[in-house]
Amino acid sequence: MATNNSNKLLGYLESRKNLTGSACGVVGLALTFAGVAGPYWPVVVAGLYGAGALLAPPERPPLPDFPDPSAQLEELREDYGKLRAYLADIELPPAAAGRLTELTDLLTALLDPGWVAEILAQDPEGIHALSRAVRQDIPEAVDTFVRTRWWTRLTPGTEPPERHLERQLSVLHSEAQSLATTLHEAEARRQESHTRYLEDRS
Repeated sequence: MATNNSNKLLGYLESRKNLTGSACGVVGLALTFAGVAGPYWPVVVAGLYGAGALLAPPERPPLPDFPDPSAQLEELREDYGKLRAYLADIELPPAAAGRLTELTDLLTALLDPGWVAEILAQDPEGIHALSRAVRQDIPEAVDTFVRTRWWTRLTPGTEPPERHLERQLSVLHSEAQSLATTLHEAEARRQESHTRYLEDRS
């Protein structure tokens, strides 16, 4: 408790309110030595200190220390490695396995370190979309297929679960492809802008 009180006291002493109030209090002392404040100098000094403390801008709390995009991408790569290890142990029908391979090949190309990842690091929404696919959508799709396939053995004649898995993987591939297209278009606009800059400069 004593340590907390000491920290609070030290924090207030270093605060803008105390520093501004102290500066105004020094003005009050100067007025006192100049003979302006008279016998009421303590009231003048205290009043100026209080006025300065009230006029001081409020303290701005520090921003939360969130990881930068590069750190987020590195964490996502690690989770993607875990996902690949999980998928390697899952046996899928040929059609679904083919769709999954197409999806993972595209995700690998987007997440591999290099200039593509550097562009991706500047797109928070793109990082969020990949994070959702890697950490939620793909594991859920595959796990649901595995569980549903077991139940299908007990209830023959129902719709094969691999059809849903194929559709889900197709949607996820389309989303990843859309992100890749967006990143490509951003680079194309950057190239066009540089061309215009060079032409205008000439």
